[in-house]
Amino acid sequence: MNVNTILNVKGGDVVTVSTSTPILEVTKTLAKFGIGSIVVTKEDGTLAGIVSERDVVRAIAHMGVDVTNEPVSEIMTENIVTCDRNDSVDKIMGIMTSKRFRHMPVVEEGKLKGIVSIGDVVQQRIAEAELEANAMRSYIATG
Repeated sequence: MNVNTILNVKGGDVVTVSTSTPILEVTKTLAKFGIGSIVVTKEDGTLAGIVSERDVVRAIAHMGVDVTNEPVSEIMTENIVTCDRNDSVDKIMGIMTSKRFRHMPVVEEGKLKGIVSIGDVVQQRIAEAELEANAMRSYIATG
């Protein structure tokens, strides 16, 4: 199974903000959509970074609540790891686990095509395991 399988189920919609969006507005957007991270884009629509709830909490802890008036570019992670539709679920699960992050943008030809969370990956792996178990049961029953 690959990333495309996940995107076919969940779709390719991604919530984004610009680099100049105030952190307070980012927190409101996270809450509004019930999401854990937001992709940050430059004016031309290309990826600039990603910011998570954890990033916001750490910024407030280190710099105080006034940081919420600053642009998201002040706290976003700039060197983001991306994947494409053809990457295997196993590959991205390994990357997310080893690098300890939970959201990976899907990019093709420099354009954002979706985002995959560790929850999406786990859900896909469970679905695969169930399919395999059902196939094995069927094979044994007809065997």
